[in-house]
Amino acid sequence: MTTEPMVRAEQVHKSYGAVEVLKGIDLEVKAGEVFCLVGPSGSGKSTFLRCINHLEKINAGRLSVDGDLVGYTEKNGRLYELRDREVALKRRDIGMVFQRFNLFPHLTAMENIIEAPVRVKGEPKAAARERGAALLARVGLADKAGNYPSQLSGGQQQRVAIARALAMEPKLMLFDEPTSALDPELVGDVLDVMRGLAEDGMTMIVVTHEMGFAREVGDALVFMDDGIVVESGHPREVLTNPQHERTRAFLSKVL
Repeated sequence: MTTEPMVRAEQVHKSYGAVEVLKGIDLEVKAGEVFCLVGPSGSGKSTFLRCINHLEKINAGRLSVDGDLVGYTEKNGRLYELRDREVALKRRDIGMVFQRFNLFPHLTAMENIIEAPVRVKGEPKAAARERGAALLARVGLADKAGNYPSQLSGGQQQRVAIARALAMEPKLMLFDEPTSALDPELVGDVLDVMRGLAEDGMTMIVVTHEMGFAREVGDALVFMDDGIVVESGHPREVLTNPQHERTRAFLSKVL
């Protein structure tokens, strides 16, 4: 286990015009850690997640993954933005699972999974398919390789999305409220897959409203509100004994 944090944010700011969404985020995520981000809608959680893989560009501060600046290079103390192609190369190491699955509707589950390894990494199709089959089995969908997204439930689509992200063999997985678009009875299967990843030592940052998952699986939890980190600590400590009034008010409505 490396001592260098997998993710380090230092005074990260993000604005959309005059609206300041992130107001100086400082946090560190250790390698192998399950790091949960909770808070009300509009608090900046998802925006911060998207900044980690440079889907959103930060306006100030520094953000690094595994010791490398995200989206920038530093020369003589100044930051210079990388070209899109260079950003894409670094993004290969960061898997992301979105709220709404974002599967390609015209591709089967297997084709969705092997698309990036074959096209981006140049992996032979046969090898990609072999690993794709193993990933589908891992997420409990070994018999759905030939199904299109429209033939799958929401929970099944989300598990395919997780398999697709894992196909690139990322060092970091980002989950943006992965269960919020699912019917309640489908949530458990997705969370079970995420628990398995945690047991395997995958570094994960999870924006979630599933407080039970955060309590049972999380190693660290941050409560965000209005673009700042209000409170942080071990999930069980924060959830059972919050120190900040704003955290207490939020948890009283969701627990």
